[in-house]
Amino acid sequence: MGKAQRSYVCGECGAATIKWQGQCPTCGEWNALRDAPTPAPVAKAGRGHAVGGARNLAEVGQEVVERHTTGIGELDRVLGGGLVAGSVTLIGGDPGIGKSTLLLQACVRHGGGAMLYVSGEESLQQIALRARRLGIDPSGIRVYAATDIADIIALAEQENPACVIVDSVQTVYTDALPSAPGSVNQLRECTAHLVRMAKSKGIAVILVGHVTKDGQIAGPRVLEHMVDTVLYFENEAGSRYRILRTVKNRFGAANELGIFVMTATGMREVRNPSAIFLSPQVEPVAGSVVTVIHQGSRPLLVEVQVLTDRSGGGPPRRVVVGLDQNRLALLLAVLHRYGGIRAHDDDVFLNVVGGVKIAETSADLAVLVATVSSKTDLRIPRTVVIFGEVGLAGEIRPVPHGEERLREAAKLGMTHAIAPAANLPKQPLPGFTAWGVKSLQEALARIRELA
Repeated sequence: MGKAQRSYVCGECGAATIKWQGQCPTCGEWNALRDAPTPAPVAKAGRGHAVGGARNLAEVGQEVVERHTTGIGELDRVLGGGLVAGSVTLIGGDPGIGKSTLLLQACVRHGGGAMLYVSGEESLQQIALRARRLGIDPSGIRVYAATDIADIIALAEQENPACVIVDSVQTVYTDALPSAPGSVNQLRECTAHLVRMAKSKGIAVILVGHVTKDGQIAGPRVLEHMVDTVLYFENEAGSRYRILRTVKNRFGAANELGIFVMTATGMREVRNPSAIFLSPQVEPVAGSVVTVIHQGSRPLLVEVQVLTDRSGGGPPRRVVVGLDQNRLALLLAVLHRYGGIRAHDDDVFLNVVGGVKIAETSADLAVLVATVSSKTDLRIPRTVVIFGEVGLAGEIRPVPHGEERLREAAKLGMTHAIAPAANLPKQPLPGFTAWGVKSLQEALARIRELA
């Protein structure tokens, strides 16, 4: 057996070095290196000793993935249809946004067996008080207060629940490492223990993670690679609506959205999300355009607002909320070249109503139409939906799920649509008129006819 050597591990970034230094050579943090044993090298097996050997992929069984509903429709949506046995889910969000409340509600409504709620931040009395305040029956919830990973795994094996919720993973530690709970090494090691337990016992695990001031889950990004699903809670300041976004999902679609509203009785799911993203006014206003985006597995109607104003001197301002600022600069250049409308010397303010972040290009045409509407005081009717990707040559390109977007718009009361010609449905929709356009000039001409 090889002799174990000593090494030094950074408590901030997890980098290892064989020589102690006052400053970590990787992340630059001072006094962060800690003495840690390096395990002795394991002798490699000789050739021909692989257990089982490789298999042809066609011979692997096509078993249906077993899912258990949480009883909360929007949570099941972002999970891809429910909790998968043996999966590990990491959920993060700002303090007080509703992570613990939502998971506590899921403990009661879960239809796939018992759930074990492990708290490392709150006492059992605090959890009981919160459950009663929310009107949740505490008799159906199994709770445990612990931070030692060995105790958590031992209890999970004893209880054998369908799901284990750990709130939060930053408070869990193992005695095998000398670093404090929440450090990089502790997070990585404790998560590895929970992942092994989930895969070997078939227990679904949900980890609650703290976030940094930048909104990212605290700790190394390796945690997001170790788990199966990563969810983020988002909300606008002062808003009671919460958006649960899927960043990674090995069992479903990524970039899925779940919409919730915070009430006195806990988190309540929003059945019709498009209703909260559209302004309630009936009369059209300049600079406001309704578009339809596709998030995960469903289309959503959102409102794009643009305000243009003469610059007061100096470089013109570009303030963008919900869209890539570089994308707006590109679209304004196309508008000037192929639409004949100059906006490069104006201040341009863009906002996507409801706190939605648009990552796709289907809102390009809506952004340009809203800009033209603001500059020329052209009011677009509220029953018109506009979408399409705008190319650098001024052409309108088709977007994925075009017919599905049009059907969603018609279902929510829209009467007209301006969309890429290639996205028009093969069969006309009853009571709905869709015009297909191929260029920016054609789209602007059609807009002037409608207004």
